[in-house]
Amino acid sequence: MGRERRDDGTARVAGARAESERRPGMRAAGVAAARVAGPIVARRGGGALGRLKAEWAAVLGAELAAATWPAALGRDGALKLHVASSIALDLQHRAPLVIERINLFFGRALVTRLLLVQGPLPLAAPPATAIPEALAPEEAKALDRRLGDVADPGLRAALAGLGRLVLARVRRGD
Repeated sequence: MGRERRDDGTARVAGARAESERRPGMRAAGVAAARVAGPIVARRGGGALGRLKAEWAAVLGAELAAATWPAALGRDGALKLHVASSIALDLQHRAPLVIERINLFFGRALVTRLLLVQGPLPLAAPPATAIPEALAPEEAKALDRRLGDVADPGLRAALAGLGRLVLARVRRGD
């Protein structure tokens, strides 16, 4: 088969038609979706904010990541951070370090300044719950005897859980 030249300077094999010529009514949905979603994604920080949220603990470290959350990234490089009130002042002093870590992660100057918003974090980590070790049968019976006079079942269950934690700590020597 011979090659033919098109007006735009590219060549194609004679007899082979472009995808759009084969199915005039069919178009790739991804092209149309990219045209619609592209400006919206760019306005909201593009893919950089999503990547930053996904890797937040790796970028900042566990301590700072637990008390902060990136909310928005402006075109001017302003990163809006939700910050726990207990660490806000410290983070204000560490702002150059945070900006440097983020920019190092992306390999370019993406963030130029931080906008700190104090308050509860939108994705606060659930509190760590200690799972008590199983009690020896004699310890469990002694705990049940001590709690036998408690009439409220909810209070008895809460006190039993506390008792298991205390006995486990005594056993470990904490």
